[in-house]
Amino acid sequence: MNLVPIQTRPNNSMIIYKYKSARPTIACMDMAFDISFPNFLLLLSLLFPFCTSIDTITPSKSIKDGQTLISDASNFELGFFSPGNSTARYVGIWYKKAPPEKKYVWVANRDDPLTNSSGVLSISPDGNLAVLMVGRPAFTITNASTAVNYTTATLLDTGNLVLKDNQNRVLWQSFDYPTDTLLAGMKFGWDRKKGVSRVMRSWKSETDPASGDYIFQMDPRGSPQLFLLKGSNELWRSGPWNGRGFSGVPLMNHQTVVTYHFKIDGDGTYYWYDLNSNSIFSRLILNSSGDLQRLAWRDGTQRWTPFSRAIDDKCDEYAKCGAYSSCNVNRAVICECLRGFKPKLPEVWNLHDWSSGCNRRQGLGCGKGDGFKKIENVKLPDTSSARVVRLSVLILISGEVSV
Repeated sequence: MNLVPIQTRPNNSMIIYKYKSARPTIACMDMAFDISFPNFLLLLSLLFPFCTSIDTITPSKSIKDGQTLISDASNFELGFFSPGNSTARYVGIWYKKAPPEKKYVWVANRDDPLTNSSGVLSISPDGNLAVLMVGRPAFTITNASTAVNYTTATLLDTGNLVLKDNQNRVLWQSFDYPTDTLLAGMKFGWDRKKGVSRVMRSWKSETDPASGDYIFQMDPRGSPQLFLLKGSNELWRSGPWNGRGFSGVPLMNHQTVVTYHFKIDGDGTYYWYDLNSNSIFSRLILNSSGDLQRLAWRDGTQRWTPFSRAIDDKCDEYAKCGAYSSCNVNRAVICECLRGFKPKLPEVWNLHDWSSGCNRRQGLGCGKGDGFKKIENVKLPDTSSARVVRLSVLILISGEVSV
C-alpha cells in the first residue's frame, strides 16, 4: 500500500497523507489523514490489517457481496458476480492475474442464482460454507458432514476452494465439483471412495452459467475413455489411454506445457494434468456451444489463446463413418470401408451419409485365408464394451467397432 504526502506543514511537524491502494482489496478505499509524523507508524500498523486481501473465511470473518477472497499469490479470486447484462448474482471463482475480462472457472450456485446483492458468504453454525441473504433461506455451498466447532474455507493458488477442520483436514473441496472448466491438479473421472463422478458441464449460454446441454465425462467401462456428449448422444471420444496419452488425441504426446496423467486404482479411475511452469496459466473448458478446447494465457498479447480442441475436423466426430470403416480428411471422400468390407447401405453411403457403416463382403472363415491386417495412424476402436484381459498386452473387443 502507498501513503502519499499531499501537503506538508511549514514546520514539518505535521503531514497530510493520502492512502492509495495498489490493487483492489476487501475493505480499502482512498483516505486522507492529517497526522503528526511521530504517530505515522502507529497509524500504519492500525491500518494494515484492514487493507490486505484475505484468502480465508472463518466463523468470525465473512465476506459480503462486493468483497472478495484472493488467493495467496493472487492467482485466483472468489466473490459474487453477474455475467454479462444479467442481474442474477452468483458465487464463483475467476482468474485474478489474467485481466481484463473475467474468466470464471467455477460457479457454486449455477442452477440457483441469487436475486439481489444482499448476500453474505460465511461459515454456518454446522460448519459448512453458506450464503446468507435477505428474503430467502440460506444457500449451503459445501455439503460436508462436520462434527467440529471450527472450520475455515480457503481459496488456494490452484483455484481450489477447500473447507478444513481445526486439524487441517479437508472436509470438502470445489475441485470435486467442476462446472465447465478443468484446472491443473483437478482429478477428473470416477472417485470410488467418495462415490463421485467428476464431470464437466457447459454453461447454458455465454451469459448464463446454468447447466447446459453439453457434458464431458469419463466412461470407466472396458478400457476407460473420455466422452463429449450432447444429452445422451456421443459427439467425440478420446480413445483409450496408451501409456502416454489418449490414443485419439495425438497432440498429448507433443506438448511441453502440460504433463498428463491417468490412473486406475482402489480410489477410482481418473485423469489429470499438471502445468510444467508456475508462470503458465492453462485451462480446459467446455463452452456453451459444445466446443471442448484447451486455452493458454499469453502475457504478450494479454489474451487467452486456444492451442488444442477435441473436435478439430470431421473425422474427430464420433463414429463419423460408422462401423468397420476408417476416416481420413485428406481423402476426397473421407470415409471408406476397411479391406474385406462394403457399405451397409450403398445408396445412402453414396450420398455421403456414412453413419450406417460397413458389412463384411463374405462370412469370416478361420483357416481359409482370413487373418489380421495392421492398420496404422488411426484411433483405436471404441473400447466401452471391451473386456480387458491384460491391459498392457491384449484387449479383446466385443460388438461392432469403428475407427
